[in-house]
Amino acid sequence: MKKGKKYQDSLKLIDRAKQYDPDEAVALVKQTAKAKFDETVELHVRLGVDPRHADQQVRGTVVLPNGTGKTKTVLVICKADKAKEAEAAGADFVGAEDMIAKIQGGWFGFDVVVATPDMMGMVGRLGRVLGPKGLMPNPKTGTVTMDLTKAINEIKAGKVEYRVDKTAIIHCPVGKASFEAGKLEENLRTLMEAIIKAKPAAAKGTYIRSATLTSTMSPAIKLNSLKF
Repeated sequence: MKKGKKYQDSLKLIDRAKQYDPDEAVALVKQTAKAKFDETVELHVRLGVDPRHADQQVRGTVVLPNGTGKTKTVLVICKADKAKEAEAAGADFVGAEDMIAKIQGGWFGFDVVVATPDMMGMVGRLGRVLGPKGLMPNPKTGTVTMDLTKAINEIKAGKVEYRVDKTAIIHCPVGKASFEAGKLEENLRTLMEAIIKAKPAAAKGTYIRSATLTSTMSPAIKLNSLKF
């Protein structure tokens, strides 16, 4: 597939054989993001794990200090006594059976679902529709909780979930190309440190096989993972 002129121009700026330090990579990703919209900057990390084994799963959440540049729409499924707390914390949609019925009818006007533990019996019915979209509430990611205020505040502040896929790669946003370089680098370091910390005890050999930084429409920039 032939790439466009902007992509080709960006490619000329990148040394494909070099592994860039975080500050160099951030400066370069900003320079190569030439689209007319504000491109999302993403981190892609290939791990030395076998995701087929439960003890080598890598999954977690981290709050990016400077947010993601995107405000997430939060749906909270809870009983009436918790609804006021959810609304006060800034939830965009709050409900119980009514929201479950709405989703069963094909509505997906939200980015994140938070549920209280007592509602998970009902929410479980939505596994088939929410699961494939990665929207199912999960205690491991802090989206099944009684502390709705904390959960909503973290999501709105820029909490992201990182999760290894079946090819042993993590794909995760770290911000927008319009971010100041220092803020983008801080987000990148925070995410990389969280992934490194999440190394499973069962993982053998080199854990971080490779890491690249890229924006929506631009070529990948190899990162020197030893600098994190």
